[in-house]
Amino acid sequence: MTQGFALTTPLFYVNALPHIGSAYPTLAADAVARYHRLRGRSVRFVTGTDEYGLKIERQAAERHLTPREHCNEIAAGFEKLWRALSIDYDRFIRTTDPRHAAIVREFFERCWQAGDIYKGRYTGLYCIDCEEFKKKPDEDYFIENGEPRCKIHLKPLREQDEENYIFALSRYQQKLEQYFDEHPEFVQPDFRAHEVRNFIAGGLEDFSISRANVSWGLPIPVDSSQTIYVWFNALLGYVTALLEPEDEPTLENALARWWPIDLHIVGKDILRFHAVYWPAMLMSAGLPLPGMIFGHGFLTRDGRKMGKALGNVIDPGVLVEQYGSDAVRYYFLKAIEFGRDNDFNETRFREILNADLANDLGNLLNRTGNMVVKYCGGVIPSVAIDPTDALRDKATGLAQVCAEHWEALRFSEASGLALALVRAGNRYLDARAPWSLYKKGEQVQVEQVLYAVLESVRIAAVLLSPLIPGLAAEIYRQLGFSVQAWEDRSWDDALWGGLPGGQPLCLGSPLFPRLE
Repeated sequence: MTQGFALTTPLFYVNALPHIGSAYPTLAADAVARYHRLRGRSVRFVTGTDEYGLKIERQAAERHLTPREHCNEIAAGFEKLWRALSIDYDRFIRTTDPRHAAIVREFFERCWQAGDIYKGRYTGLYCIDCEEFKKKPDEDYFIENGEPRCKIHLKPLREQDEENYIFALSRYQQKLEQYFDEHPEFVQPDFRAHEVRNFIAGGLEDFSISRANVSWGLPIPVDSSQTIYVWFNALLGYVTALLEPEDEPTLENALARWWPIDLHIVGKDILRFHAVYWPAMLMSAGLPLPGMIFGHGFLTRDGRKMGKALGNVIDPGVLVEQYGSDAVRYYFLKAIEFGRDNDFNETRFREILNADLANDLGNLLNRTGNMVVKYCGGVIPSVAIDPTDALRDKATGLAQVCAEHWEALRFSEASGLALALVRAGNRYLDARAPWSLYKKGEQVQVEQVLYAVLESVRIAAVLLSPLIPGLAAEIYRQLGFSVQAWEDRSWDDALWGGLPGGQPLCLGSPLFPRLE
């Protein structure tokens, strides 16, 4: 059996239809999943929606819908967008799935039996949008005109005081510190791990895991008058998603094949829940912890975080309609350093697409293919492999280096190396000038040059395919490969010599037309 790899996006809150900020980690997770499949690994890629809580209950009422009607509509919007972005997920989990309730109950019972859940009074400033109590001034909230406001949503906080069930997070202070010492790779990037460690060092406080007077939620197993707080509920969606359709919904069945998750990709604003609360909950239940939690940065617009509450979001559906899914995928994973905040600018977006996909990649395939038609009858020339060829030398070892970047989630670096091979192909073609060689009657050299350039394009297509699966597949089609050959490809196909001589080209329209 091949080595498996399980990864997740966050489970997105259904307070509104998805925007580019929620598409971003999903694009990243999809690219990672595609990379691991190319490496021959079985993959379980989980995404989905978090659907319970007071905020959803209120929004549904404002729209004159039941909470379930509201959730069904928004969840369908996520699935529609994921299809438009070519997101090839394995499981779409909704926390309203009846099987999820069974997993939450069993997990709660484990923590209850461990003595880590107790009933007590919980008081503090509460943000409905975050579904979180805000404890630290300046870090969590700020004061404006004497009123505390959430630093993320900028909305007023309300004082909340009620009797809740509470998880004894403080009991896990030392265990978490020890785990971070022993597993320095657990939270990435490194500067995010530093932030989490500082938070833990500041002293962990027990946190409420239930709400009174909120009907839209799963009841506490030991007290049906309260419902389980959204985070204690939602995080367990990652576990429920691991069940097979025929499985009885038990923890044993859910954890049998894919647990522990290898990678959680989450936004930095929810990193605390995933890197502190979630590990402590798993420790309480006696379960292994995930391999890595990666906290990506915010996508900003005009210097501010994009968010539904702020009304400054970009609709990824509009971008896909205008530019195509591969263009959107390429920009957000190639042009943006994964892990850091970045500002979206549509002018830069178009400039990068023109430079990389239209001018470099598309133009190289188009003009070289046309020369093969003109000088070689439209058939890929059969040539002896030249061990001294400059392009072959550039491609040697490239797949291994790119793989190292992919394993570390350095998408920009991995794709940058593939594009560097394409740019080398353009320089090589200009320097070797096959049109001049043809006029001199040097047909062997013409064929050597054209083969080398097309082979470099083919290798780049394999290396870039996790980012731009549609365009990469079209490159293979224009090079004359069958659909089956494309589907059967692996990472090892990024080695020199995989382009069959004698194969007719199947040229079509330009790979990526220039954006005017």
